[in-house]
Amino acid sequence: MKDGFICAAAGTPAIRPADCRHNAEVIFTLMREAEGQGVKLLALPELCLTGSTCGDLFFQSTLLQGALEGLRTILEATRNLEVLTALGMPLECRGRLYNCAVVIQGGRVVTVTAQTLPPPGSGFARWFAYDGAPGPFRLPRLEGEDAWEEVAPSPLMACPDLPGLTVGVDVGEDLWAMDPPARALAQAGATVVLSLAASPEIVGQAERRRRAGAELSARLMCAYVLSGAGEGESTTDQVFAGHDLIAENGKLLAEGRFSTGLTVCDVDVERLAFQRRRSGAFCPAPRPQGLPLARFTPGTTQLRRYVSPTPFVPEDPQAREERCREILTTAALGLKRRLEHTGVKTAVVGLSGGLDSTLAVLVTGLAMKMLGRPMTDILAVTMPCFGTTDRTRNNAMVLAEKLGASCMSVDIAATVRSHFHDIGQDPGEPTLAFENAQARERTQVLMDLANRMNGLVVGTGDLSEVALGWCTYNGDHMSMYGVNAGIPKTLVRHLVAYLAREDAETDRELHAVLEDILDTPVSPELLPAVQGDIAQRTEDIVGPYLLHDFFLYYTVRWGFGPGKVFRLALHALGQKYARDVILGWMKVFYQRFFSQQFKRSCMPDGPQTGTVCLGPRGGWVMPSDAQERLWMEELKTLG
Repeated sequence: MKDGFICAAAGTPAIRPADCRHNAEVIFTLMREAEGQGVKLLALPELCLTGSTCGDLFFQSTLLQGALEGLRTILEATRNLEVLTALGMPLECRGRLYNCAVVIQGGRVVTVTAQTLPPPGSGFARWFAYDGAPGPFRLPRLEGEDAWEEVAPSPLMACPDLPGLTVGVDVGEDLWAMDPPARALAQAGATVVLSLAASPEIVGQAERRRRAGAELSARLMCAYVLSGAGEGESTTDQVFAGHDLIAENGKLLAEGRFSTGLTVCDVDVERLAFQRRRSGAFCPAPRPQGLPLARFTPGTTQLRRYVSPTPFVPEDPQAREERCREILTTAALGLKRRLEHTGVKTAVVGLSGGLDSTLAVLVTGLAMKMLGRPMTDILAVTMPCFGTTDRTRNNAMVLAEKLGASCMSVDIAATVRSHFHDIGQDPGEPTLAFENAQARERTQVLMDLANRMNGLVVGTGDLSEVALGWCTYNGDHMSMYGVNAGIPKTLVRHLVAYLAREDAETDRELHAVLEDILDTPVSPELLPAVQGDIAQRTEDIVGPYLLHDFFLYYTVRWGFGPGKVFRLALHALGQKYARDVILGWMKVFYQRFFSQQFKRSCMPDGPQTGTVCLGPRGGWVMPSDAQERLWMEELKTLG
């Protein structure tokens, strides 16, 4: 349960209708299997102790008594198990029959709850009452051969051993209800809802159930563990597919269908708690007092979930294409509006032949198309200096020409040397001033050209650079609209590649130059070239952007601490990077993220295109002098 993870499972036992003794055996066997896999929360199907298809046999006292004896057998067989299990069975209370979930742990009944919504068209209302059950229920306990206890119903359980975890239980597949019981459970604090179902299978129902479960978990900001009745139920008129699923905050984590056994995955309670804290849409209700308690032994949950090494970039090609289209359109619309509002005649872009400036000029081209304006309204400016290579300069010129933009080349070397003389900088000493003077001169050229041509400077810096402060203050840090400011470096490459593919058939030369830009090492080109090749590679200095984007996503989007981010990084990227390499670059990330906030506090406008935004006007609010001590101390404990 370390880092907020807890292992949950939905299980489908192979039962026999009305054979409670057999059903008890397969249930406790499945519980033992779950315990062996480290499962802490287990949902079993509705009425699984008797079978949901028993019909009028539910009225028979023999079946009801058999179910209670089956429960006693399960309690006896699982008295040493910690797994918290919700199983379905019929229970009588004050002369009425209820469709109930009984929650057990360590050989005792923790709580019980009854279904409150009659499932439409199921006929269950013929046998069961839906008034919420006045309770308490008379249930077996293990203190004696014929010992019983009165258990008051409660659909919620507190779990003090894992902060943020409250477990709710509902009975019946209430996904389709206008006001599903899970809503009230989540509002009262449930972060994990165990749902016991016995829904027959018809064509298309599985996809509707899958979609509804994921959507419900997103709306309620919870984990939703649904267990469905399956093999063994009567097939007199219907077939049950044992459809089990685990969804978390809108994402389907695991699924089982047409089988018996367990569907297992870890649930991230810390993630859910953060989402609720952050979201203004979550409306909590008063939490009932005196909830029954479920206790767990603290430990480390094995990570079973898939963690993408590129959280900003969808791995499915079709989803990635759609993401690229959406982001390019969003960024272009933002620039279009700014150009319309200011009434400028020219969009000025500094074109270096690198990825970021390439994306910026391509987005500017899309904005011009939306405005119905000619590409000549874009002024692409190359500004070669000491570190510029023939490769990047030529790529920039060809790109501007193929786009149809107006072009200008301004060699800034003489101006920078003059400035070195003014400030006493040795031109042969590659200091920080040596580098930043070039970046600031380039920005001055762009700003002055924009003034001269009634234009607006389009910024090229991306989200990853903003996070690391990898920009020259009042140099490339500044623009009049930063179209890339919400786009991480790992996604920049895919956006350029997407546009390159679009041009593959229509313009071979443009496609070729974009492919060569994609193949060029990321570099600010501020140090003199070595034998005509790039001497300064950004990722050798600040670290791989693959790692930094991963750290950024989980730090900002989910508020995770260094320990958890490191654990996830090892899980997702441990095959590519050694442990000490990941940890080393994590230290660089946190140090730079905190120390460079002052650059973000005054960064220019730019469109938010994703869930992570570092713009100071609502995207990310942080004091420029915030101390990183707590984060760095946690990093030290990792080795």
